[in-house]
Amino acid sequence: MAPVAPTDRPESSARPRRILDLIGNTPLIEVSRFDVGPCRLFLKLEFFNPGGSIKDRPALAMIEAFERDGRLAPGGTLVEATAGNTGLGLALVAIAKGYRLILVMPDKMSREKVFHLRAMGAEVVMTRSDVGKGHPEYYQDTAERLAKEIPGAVYVNQFGNPANPLAHETSTGPEIWEQMEHRVDAVVCGAGSCGTLTGLSRFFATVSPATAIVLGDPAGSILVDVVEGRPPGTPGSWLIEGIGEDFVPPIADLSRVTRGYAIPDGESFAAARELLRREGVLAGSSSGTILAAALRYCREQTTPKRVVALVPDSGNKYLSKMFNDFWMADQGFLQKPRLGDLRDLVSRRFDEGAAVVLSPDDTLNTAWARMKLYDISQLPVVEGDRPVGIIDESDLLLAVVDEPRHFSQPVRSAMHTALETVPVGAGIPELLAIFNKGYVAVVVDGPHFIGLITRIDLINHLRRKVD
Repeated sequence: MAPVAPTDRPESSARPRRILDLIGNTPLIEVSRFDVGPCRLFLKLEFFNPGGSIKDRPALAMIEAFERDGRLAPGGTLVEATAGNTGLGLALVAIAKGYRLILVMPDKMSREKVFHLRAMGAEVVMTRSDVGKGHPEYYQDTAERLAKEIPGAVYVNQFGNPANPLAHETSTGPEIWEQMEHRVDAVVCGAGSCGTLTGLSRFFATVSPATAIVLGDPAGSILVDVVEGRPPGTPGSWLIEGIGEDFVPPIADLSRVTRGYAIPDGESFAAARELLRREGVLAGSSSGTILAAALRYCREQTTPKRVVALVPDSGNKYLSKMFNDFWMADQGFLQKPRLGDLRDLVSRRFDEGAAVVLSPDDTLNTAWARMKLYDISQLPVVEGDRPVGIIDESDLLLAVVDEPRHFSQPVRSAMHTALETVPVGAGIPELLAIFNKGYVAVVVDGPHFIGLITRIDLINHLRRKVD
Protein backbone atom coordinates (compact mmCIF):
# COMPACT_ATOMS: atom_id res chain seq x y z
CA MET A 1 0.00 0.00 0.00
CA ALA A 2 1.29 3.46 -0.85
CA PRO A 3 2.25 5.62 2.11
CA VAL A 4 -0.30 8.15 3.30
CA ALA A 5 0.82 11.76 3.03
CA PRO A 6 0.27 14.18 5.91
CA THR A 7 -3.08 15.94 5.94
CA ASP A 8 -3.21 18.72 3.34
CA ARG A 9 -3.77 22.21 4.72
CA PRO A 10 -4.83 25.29 2.83
CA GLU A 11 -2.19 27.94 2.32
CA SER A 12 -4.68 30.67 3.17
CA SER A 13 -8.13 30.89 4.68
CA ALA A 14 -10.48 33.58 5.87
CA ARG A 15 -11.37 31.60 8.98
CA PRO A 16 -9.19 31.68 12.12
CA ARG A 17 -6.30 29.23 11.78
CA ARG A 18 -4.97 26.73 14.27
CA ILE A 19 -1.30 26.88 15.20
CA LEU A 20 -0.72 23.58 13.37
CA ASP A 21 -2.08 25.08 10.13
CA LEU A 22 0.94 27.38 10.08
CA ILE A 23 3.42 24.53 9.61
CA GLY A 24 5.08 24.69 6.19
CA ASN A 25 5.06 27.27 3.39
CA THR A 26 8.26 28.81 4.75
CA PRO A 27 10.02 31.58 2.79
CA LEU A 28 13.04 31.27 0.54
CA ILE A 29 15.58 34.07 0.08
CA GLU A 30 18.72 34.60 -2.01
CA VAL A 31 22.00 35.53 -0.34
CA SER A 32 23.76 38.54 -1.82
CA ARG A 33 26.84 39.20 0.32
CA PHE A 34 28.77 35.92 0.12
CA ASP A 35 31.23 34.68 -2.46
CA VAL A 36 29.23 31.90 -4.14
CA GLY A 37 31.43 31.45 -7.19
CA PRO A 38 29.40 31.24 -10.41
CA CYS A 39 26.27 30.11 -8.54
CA ARG A 40 23.18 31.65 -7.03
CA LEU A 41 22.52 30.48 -3.47
CA PHE A 42 19.06 30.46 -1.90
CA LEU A 43 18.15 29.75 1.73
CA LYS A 44 14.98 27.95 2.82
CA LEU A 45 14.16 29.58 6.18
CA GLU A 46 12.57 26.78 8.18
CA PHE A 47 12.59 28.73 11.44
CA PHE A 48 9.42 30.43 10.17
CA ASN A 49 7.53 27.29 11.20
CA PRO A 50 5.53 28.01 14.39
CA GLY A 51 7.72 25.73 16.52
CA GLY A 52 10.82 27.45 15.18
CA SER A 53 12.35 24.69 13.05
CA ILE A 54 12.02 22.27 10.15
CA LYS A 55 11.18 19.54 12.64
CA ASP A 56 7.59 20.79 12.96
CA ARG A 57 6.90 19.04 9.64
CA PRO A 58 7.84 15.46 10.64
CA ALA A 59 6.55 15.97 14.20
CA LEU A 60 3.04 16.59 12.91
CA ALA A 61 3.31 13.85 10.27
CA MET A 62 4.50 11.21 12.73
CA ILE A 63 1.82 11.97 15.33
CA GLU A 64 -0.93 11.99 12.69
CA ALA A 65 0.34 8.62 11.45
CA PHE A 66 0.09 7.18 14.99
CA GLU A 67 -3.44 8.56 15.24
CA ARG A 68 -4.47 7.01 11.94
CA ASP A 69 -3.22 3.53 12.81
CA GLY A 70 -4.73 3.67 16.32
CA ARG A 71 -1.48 3.38 18.27
CA LEU A 72 -1.95 6.75 19.96
CA ALA A 73 -5.09 7.09 22.08
CA PRO A 74 -6.55 10.45 23.19
CA GLY A 75 -4.54 11.79 26.12
CA GLY A 76 -1.74 9.31 25.40
CA THR A 77 1.99 9.59 26.05
CA LEU A 78 4.70 10.24 23.47
CA VAL A 79 8.37 9.44 24.17
CA GLU A 80 11.20 10.57 21.92
CA ALA A 81 14.96 10.95 21.76
CA THR A 82 15.88 14.35 20.38
CA ALA A 83 18.60 16.94 20.06
CA GLY A 84 15.92 19.54 20.72
CA ASN A 85 14.11 20.66 17.59
CA THR A 86 12.11 17.47 17.02
CA GLY A 87 11.16 17.79 20.67
CA LEU A 88 9.94 21.34 20.14
CA GLY A 89 7.89 20.26 17.14
CA LEU A 90 6.42 17.36 19.10
CA ALA A 91 5.68 19.67 22.04
CA LEU A 92 3.80 22.03 19.75
CA VAL A 93 1.65 19.21 18.39
CA ALA A 94 1.22 17.65 21.85
CA ILE A 95 -0.13 20.93 23.20
CA ALA A 96 -2.60 21.26 20.33
CA LYS A 97 -3.77 17.64 20.61
CA GLY A 98 -3.56 17.06 24.37
CA TYR A 99 -0.77 14.48 24.66
CA ARG A 100 1.82 13.95 27.40
CA LEU A 101 5.37 14.25 26.05
CA ILE A 102 8.62 12.85 27.50
CA LEU A 103 11.84 13.84 25.75
CA VAL A 104 15.30 12.32 26.23
CA MET A 105 18.15 14.65 25.31
CA PRO A 106 21.98 14.47 25.34
CA ASP A 107 23.53 16.84 27.86
CA LYS A 108 25.37 18.92 25.22
CA MET A 109 22.17 20.66 24.13
CA SER A 110 21.80 24.40 24.60
CA ARG A 111 20.04 25.68 27.70
CA GLU A 112 17.63 27.65 25.52
CA LYS A 113 16.27 24.43 24.01
CA VAL A 114 15.83 22.77 27.40
CA PHE A 115 14.16 25.84 28.94
CA HIS A 116 11.88 26.18 25.90
CA LEU A 117 10.80 22.54 26.06
CA ARG A 118 10.07 22.62 29.76
CA ALA A 119 8.14 25.87 29.37
CA MET A 120 5.95 24.07 26.82
CA GLY A 121 5.15 21.35 29.35
CA ALA A 122 7.45 18.62 28.06
CA GLU A 123 9.17 16.36 30.58
CA VAL A 124 12.90 16.42 29.81
CA VAL A 125 15.26 13.57 30.73
CA MET A 126 18.96 14.41 30.29
CA THR A 127 21.47 11.71 29.36
CA ARG A 128 25.17 11.59 28.55
CA SER A 129 26.42 12.93 25.21
CA ASP A 130 29.77 11.10 25.40
CA VAL A 131 28.41 7.58 24.87
CA GLY A 132 27.33 5.75 21.72
CA LYS A 133 24.48 3.53 20.63
CA GLY A 134 24.25 0.41 22.77
CA HIS A 135 25.30 2.16 25.98
CA PRO A 136 22.48 2.15 28.58
CA GLU A 137 22.67 5.94 28.86
CA TYR A 138 22.64 6.61 25.11
CA TYR A 139 19.72 8.96 24.53
CA GLN A 140 17.92 6.84 21.91
CA ASP A 141 18.23 3.64 23.93
CA THR A 142 16.99 5.45 27.03
CA ALA A 143 13.93 6.77 25.19
CA GLU A 144 13.06 3.34 23.80
CA ARG A 145 13.35 1.80 27.28
CA LEU A 146 11.12 4.47 28.85
CA ALA A 147 8.46 3.94 26.18
CA LYS A 148 8.38 0.23 27.01
CA GLU A 149 8.16 0.90 30.75
CA ILE A 150 5.29 3.45 30.58
CA PRO A 151 1.87 1.84 30.00
CA GLY A 152 0.33 2.93 26.71
CA ALA A 153 3.31 5.08 25.69
CA VAL A 154 4.36 5.41 22.05
CA TYR A 155 8.03 5.68 21.06
CA VAL A 156 8.04 8.24 18.25
CA ASN A 157 11.42 7.04 16.91
CA GLN A 158 12.15 9.68 14.30
CA PHE A 159 15.18 7.58 13.27
CA GLY A 160 13.00 4.67 12.14
CA ASN A 161 9.63 6.29 11.45
CA PRO A 162 8.70 6.37 7.73
CA ALA A 163 6.41 9.36 8.29
CA ASN A 164 9.56 11.43 8.94
CA PRO A 165 10.97 11.41 5.38
CA LEU A 166 7.47 11.36 3.94
CA ALA A 167 6.82 14.78 5.50
CA HIS A 168 9.68 16.26 3.48
CA GLU A 169 8.85 14.33 0.32
CA THR A 170 5.31 15.73 0.37
CA SER A 171 5.86 19.25 1.74
CA THR A 172 9.44 20.57 1.93
CA GLY A 173 10.46 19.27 -1.50
CA PRO A 174 7.38 20.50 -3.39
CA GLU A 175 7.67 23.93 -1.75
CA ILE A 176 11.29 24.33 -2.87
CA TRP A 177 10.38 23.14 -6.38
CA GLU A 178 7.61 25.73 -6.74
CA GLN A 179 9.55 28.57 -5.11
CA MET A 180 12.51 27.95 -7.42
CA GLU A 181 10.22 27.89 -10.48
CA HIS A 182 11.17 24.29 -11.26
CA ARG A 183 14.87 25.11 -11.69
CA VAL A 184 16.96 23.55 -8.91
CA ASP A 185 20.48 22.33 -9.64
CA ALA A 186 21.42 21.33 -6.09
CA VAL A 187 19.92 21.08 -2.61
CA VAL A 188 22.21 21.17 0.43
CA CYS A 189 21.02 19.88 3.78
CA GLY A 190 22.24 18.21 6.95
CA ALA A 191 21.28 14.83 8.35
CA GLY A 192 20.55 13.57 11.84
CA SER A 193 17.63 11.19 11.60
CA CYS A 194 18.10 11.53 7.79
CA GLY A 195 14.41 12.32 7.31
CA THR A 196 15.03 15.59 5.48
CA LEU A 197 17.80 14.20 3.28
CA THR A 198 15.85 11.05 2.41
CA GLY A 199 12.57 12.84 1.73
CA LEU A 200 14.12 15.53 -0.45
CA SER A 201 16.19 13.03 -2.43
CA ARG A 202 13.08 10.96 -3.15
CA PHE A 203 11.08 13.98 -4.26
CA PHE A 204 13.76 15.36 -6.57
CA ALA A 205 14.46 11.92 -8.00
CA THR A 206 10.89 12.05 -9.30
CA VAL A 207 10.60 15.64 -10.56
CA SER A 208 14.24 16.50 -11.37
CA PRO A 209 16.69 13.57 -11.32
CA ALA A 210 19.55 15.87 -12.34
CA THR A 211 19.25 17.87 -9.11
CA ALA A 212 22.26 17.14 -6.91
CA ILE A 213 21.61 16.29 -3.26
CA VAL A 214 24.51 17.52 -1.13
CA LEU A 215 25.21 16.66 2.52
CA GLY A 216 26.73 19.06 5.04
CA ASP A 217 27.94 16.88 7.93
CA PRO A 218 29.78 17.74 11.16
CA ALA A 219 33.37 16.52 11.20
CA GLY A 220 33.29 13.38 13.35
CA SER A 221 30.00 12.08 11.97
CA ILE A 222 30.13 8.92 9.88
CA LEU A 223 27.43 9.92 7.40
CA VAL A 224 29.76 11.78 5.06
CA ASP A 225 31.95 8.66 4.84
CA VAL A 226 28.95 6.59 3.77
CA VAL A 227 27.92 9.19 1.19
CA GLU A 228 31.42 9.38 -0.24
CA GLY A 229 31.71 5.60 -0.45
CA ARG A 230 34.35 5.20 2.25
CA PRO A 231 34.26 2.73 5.13
CA PRO A 232 32.92 4.70 8.11
CA GLY A 233 35.69 5.93 10.37
CA THR A 234 35.62 5.89 14.14
CA PRO A 235 32.89 8.32 15.23
CA GLY A 236 34.22 11.50 16.76
CA SER A 237 32.52 14.24 18.74
CA TRP A 238 31.15 17.56 17.61
CA LEU A 239 29.44 20.56 19.16
CA ILE A 240 26.98 21.19 16.34
CA GLU A 241 23.47 20.31 17.47
CA GLY A 242 20.83 18.33 15.61
CA ILE A 243 22.82 16.80 12.75
CA GLY A 244 25.52 14.17 12.37
CA GLU A 245 25.36 10.58 13.56
CA ASP A 246 27.55 7.70 14.69
CA PHE A 247 25.33 5.19 12.84
CA VAL A 248 23.14 5.11 9.74
CA PRO A 249 19.50 5.49 10.85
CA PRO A 250 17.01 2.87 9.60
CA ILE A 251 15.02 5.42 7.56
CA ALA A 252 18.12 6.76 5.80
CA ASP A 253 18.34 6.45 2.03
CA LEU A 254 21.68 7.98 1.06
CA SER A 255 21.83 6.41 -2.40
CA ARG A 256 20.96 9.63 -4.23
CA VAL A 257 23.33 11.91 -2.31
CA THR A 258 26.04 12.94 -4.76
CA ARG A 259 28.42 14.92 -2.58
CA GLY A 260 29.25 15.30 1.09
CA TYR A 261 31.37 17.74 3.10
CA ALA A 262 32.74 17.20 6.62
CA ILE A 263 32.58 20.61 8.26
CA PRO A 264 34.54 21.27 11.49
CA ASP A 265 32.74 22.96 14.37
CA GLY A 266 34.76 26.15 14.04
CA GLU A 267 33.88 26.58 10.36
CA SER A 268 30.20 25.92 11.10
CA PHE A 269 30.04 28.47 13.90
CA ALA A 270 31.93 31.04 11.84
CA ALA A 271 29.54 30.56 8.89
CA ALA A 272 26.45 31.02 11.07
CA ARG A 273 27.90 34.14 12.71
CA GLU A 274 28.85 35.52 9.28
CA LEU A 275 25.34 34.83 7.98
CA LEU A 276 23.96 37.08 10.71
CA ARG A 277 26.51 39.83 10.08
CA ARG A 278 26.18 39.84 6.29
CA GLU A 279 22.58 38.87 5.61
CA GLY A 280 20.80 39.56 8.91
CA VAL A 281 19.69 35.91 9.20
CA LEU A 282 19.91 34.57 12.76
CA ALA A 283 20.37 30.86 12.09
CA GLY A 284 21.30 27.87 14.24
CA SER A 285 24.44 25.79 14.48
CA SER A 286 23.36 23.12 11.98
CA SER A 287 22.55 25.94 9.56
CA GLY A 288 26.17 27.01 9.85
CA THR A 289 27.29 23.52 8.81
CA ILE A 290 24.89 23.47 5.87
CA LEU A 291 25.85 26.99 4.76
CA ALA A 292 29.56 26.16 4.95
CA ALA A 293 28.96 23.07 2.81
CA ALA A 294 26.86 25.06 0.33
CA LEU A 295 29.59 27.69 0.01
CA ARG A 296 32.21 25.01 -0.63
CA TYR A 297 29.98 23.39 -3.24
CA CYS A 298 29.19 26.68 -5.00
CA ARG A 299 32.81 27.77 -5.13
CA GLU A 300 33.85 24.44 -6.65
CA GLN A 301 31.49 24.83 -9.62
CA THR A 302 32.72 25.95 -13.03
CA THR A 303 29.27 26.70 -14.47
CA PRO A 304 26.34 28.66 -13.01
CA LYS A 305 24.00 26.69 -10.79
CA ARG A 306 20.91 27.45 -8.72
CA VAL A 307 21.54 26.02 -5.25
CA VAL A 308 19.17 25.80 -2.28
CA ALA A 309 20.48 25.37 1.28
CA LEU A 310 18.23 24.46 4.20
CA VAL A 311 18.22 26.68 7.30
CA PRO A 312 16.69 24.24 9.81
CA ASP A 313 16.26 26.53 12.80
CA SER A 314 16.89 29.94 14.30
CA GLY A 315 19.98 31.05 16.19
CA ASN A 316 17.91 32.25 19.13
CA LYS A 317 18.44 28.81 20.70
CA TYR A 318 22.22 29.28 20.61
CA LEU A 319 22.70 32.77 22.04
CA SER A 320 24.49 31.37 25.08
CA LYS A 321 26.80 29.32 22.88
CA MET A 322 28.00 30.14 19.36
CA PHE A 323 26.73 33.74 19.48
CA ASN A 324 28.42 34.28 22.85
CA ASP A 325 31.99 35.52 22.30
CA PHE A 326 33.09 34.28 25.72
CA TRP A 327 31.83 30.75 25.03
CA MET A 328 33.48 30.83 21.61
CA ALA A 329 36.77 31.95 23.17
CA ASP A 330 36.54 29.32 25.91
CA GLN A 331 36.08 26.66 23.22
CA GLY A 332 39.04 27.99 21.27
CA PHE A 333 37.02 29.22 18.26
CA LEU A 334 37.79 32.92 18.74
CA GLN A 335 41.46 33.72 18.91
CA LYS A 336 42.63 36.83 20.74
CA PRO A 337 46.11 38.27 20.22
CA ARG A 338 48.48 36.35 22.49
CA LEU A 339 50.53 38.44 24.89
CA GLY A 340 52.58 35.63 26.41
CA ASP A 341 51.56 36.29 30.02
CA LEU A 342 48.64 35.72 32.37
CA ARG A 343 46.45 38.09 30.38
CA ASP A 344 46.04 35.20 27.94
CA LEU A 345 44.26 33.21 30.66
CA VAL A 346 41.81 35.91 31.74
CA SER A 347 38.53 35.20 29.94
CA ARG A 348 36.89 38.56 30.73
CA ARG A 349 39.41 41.33 30.96
CA PHE A 350 38.64 44.56 32.78
CA ASP A 351 40.74 46.71 30.46
CA GLU A 352 38.64 45.45 27.52
CA GLY A 353 35.38 46.30 29.27
CA ALA A 354 34.41 42.62 29.53
CA ALA A 355 34.74 41.98 33.27
CA VAL A 356 31.66 41.93 35.51
CA VAL A 357 32.59 44.01 38.54
CA LEU A 358 31.18 46.00 41.43
CA SER A 359 32.16 49.24 43.08
CA PRO A 360 32.47 49.43 46.88
CA ASP A 361 29.42 51.70 47.02
CA ASP A 362 27.12 49.37 45.09
CA THR A 363 24.53 47.71 47.28
CA LEU A 364 24.49 44.05 48.23
CA ASN A 365 21.27 43.81 46.23
CA THR A 366 23.24 44.89 43.14
CA ALA A 367 25.82 42.21 43.92
CA TRP A 368 23.08 39.58 44.16
CA ALA A 369 21.46 40.77 40.91
CA ARG A 370 24.74 40.57 38.95
CA MET A 371 25.55 37.13 40.32
CA LYS A 372 22.13 35.94 39.15
CA LEU A 373 22.26 37.69 35.78
CA TYR A 374 25.70 36.42 34.82
CA ASP A 375 25.46 33.05 36.63
CA ILE A 376 28.63 33.62 38.64
CA SER A 377 29.32 33.12 42.33
CA GLN A 378 31.94 35.81 43.00
CA LEU A 379 32.63 39.33 41.83
CA PRO A 380 35.70 41.57 42.00
CA VAL A 381 35.22 44.97 43.59
CA VAL A 382 37.02 47.73 41.74
CA GLU A 383 37.58 51.39 42.56
CA GLY A 384 38.63 53.23 39.44
CA ASP A 385 40.85 50.58 37.87
CA ARG A 386 42.25 49.21 41.13
CA PRO A 387 41.03 46.01 42.79
CA VAL A 388 39.93 46.62 46.38
CA GLY A 389 38.01 43.47 47.26
CA ILE A 390 36.07 40.37 46.30
CA ILE A 391 32.58 39.35 47.34
CA ASP A 392 31.17 35.86 46.88
CA GLU A 393 27.93 34.06 47.69
CA SER A 394 29.12 33.13 51.18
CA ASP A 395 29.93 36.75 52.01
CA LEU A 396 26.52 37.82 50.73
CA LEU A 397 24.71 35.14 52.71
CA LEU A 398 26.49 35.99 55.97
CA ALA A 399 25.64 39.66 55.49
CA VAL A 400 21.90 39.18 55.05
CA VAL A 401 20.97 35.89 56.75
CA ASP A 402 20.04 37.52 60.06
CA GLU A 403 18.69 40.73 58.56
CA PRO A 404 17.44 40.70 54.93
CA ARG A 405 17.22 44.49 55.01
CA HIS A 406 21.02 44.48 54.78
CA PHE A 407 20.60 43.98 51.03
CA SER A 408 20.57 47.77 50.97
CA GLN A 409 24.01 47.95 52.63
CA PRO A 410 27.09 48.80 50.50
CA VAL A 411 29.30 46.07 49.09
CA ARG A 412 32.25 47.38 51.12
CA SER A 413 30.46 46.20 54.28
CA ALA A 414 30.72 42.52 53.23
CA MET A 415 33.62 42.21 50.79
CA HIS A 416 36.99 40.58 51.47
CA THR A 417 39.87 43.00 51.17
CA ALA A 418 42.74 40.52 51.60
CA LEU A 419 43.26 39.75 47.91
CA GLU A 420 45.50 37.10 46.37
CA THR A 421 47.02 39.28 43.67
CA VAL A 422 49.43 38.03 41.05
CA PRO A 423 51.33 40.10 38.45
CA VAL A 424 50.73 39.49 34.74
CA GLY A 425 54.26 38.11 34.43
CA ALA A 426 53.74 35.32 36.97
CA GLY A 427 53.49 31.67 35.97
CA ILE A 428 51.27 28.67 36.55
CA PRO A 429 53.03 27.64 39.82
CA GLU A 430 51.96 30.94 41.38
CA LEU A 431 48.38 30.32 40.26
CA LEU A 432 48.37 26.81 41.69
CA ALA A 433 49.63 28.10 45.02
CA ILE A 434 46.67 30.50 45.18
CA PHE A 435 44.17 27.82 44.09
CA ASN A 436 45.50 25.42 46.74
CA LYS A 437 44.53 27.96 49.38
CA GLY A 438 40.97 28.03 48.04
CA TYR A 439 41.18 31.47 46.43
CA VAL A 440 40.94 32.91 42.93
CA ALA A 441 43.87 34.81 41.43
CA VAL A 442 43.44 38.57 41.04
CA VAL A 443 45.67 39.51 38.11
CA VAL A 444 47.18 42.98 38.16
CA ASP A 445 49.49 45.01 35.98
CA GLY A 446 51.17 47.19 38.57
CA PRO A 447 48.27 48.67 40.53
CA HIS A 448 45.79 48.18 37.68
CA PHE A 449 43.17 45.42 37.69
CA ILE A 450 43.27 43.05 34.71
CA GLY A 451 40.85 40.32 35.73
CA LEU A 452 40.33 37.09 37.64
CA ILE A 453 41.74 33.65 36.91
CA THR A 454 39.89 30.65 38.29
CA ARG A 455 40.64 26.95 38.09
CA ILE A 456 38.39 26.54 35.05
CA ASP A 457 40.19 29.40 33.27
CA LEU A 458 43.47 27.54 33.70
CA ILE A 459 41.87 24.27 32.59
CA ASN A 460 40.47 25.97 29.46
CA HIS A 461 43.91 27.43 28.72
CA LEU A 462 45.58 24.02 29.00
CA ARG A 463 42.84 22.34 26.92
CA ARG A 464 43.36 24.82 24.06
CA LYS A 465 46.99 23.77 23.89
CA VAL A 466 45.87 20.26 22.89
CA ASP A 467 44.10 21.44 19.70
